[in-house]
Amino acid sequence: MKIELTEQQYRYLLDLVYIGNWVVNSTRENDRIKEYDQVESLIFSHCLDHKMSKLVELCQGELIPSRAFADGGIHEAIENYEDVVFYEILAEELALRDMDGEPLTRENYTQLMDRIDAYLSEFDQHGTDNISVDMDE
Repeated sequence: MKIELTEQQYRYLLDLVYIGNWVVNSTRENDRIKEYDQVESLIFSHCLDHKMSKLVELCQGELIPSRAFADGGIHEAIENYEDVVFYEILAEELALRDMDGEPLTRENYTQLMDRIDAYLSEFDQHGTDNISVDMDE
């Protein structure tokens, strides 16, 4: 397979591949999915041909994203995504809890969405400052 990209598109592809592998493998510790690591290594290996050698380094015989790449702001994008997902999941879970386990139906969908929106508004204004957990139970 051959894919033609501009230098800028290739640079964006590096970000996408890194983020994808991060999502798949960052929490796996010693149980990483090696095929994803191999694809990441393959894609990053082309940095050497495109004056982007600072974005790749050799580690245990494999080319991997360099510290310069990882420290260059990509984790900020990942963290922004994680924050949004965290608050959205938390809002949905709290809204569902408020509905006492009632199954989602067409009739209560608007109620659920209103509750989710209320929680998201609260989180936008105060983050997690007003969340408390009763540990006595």
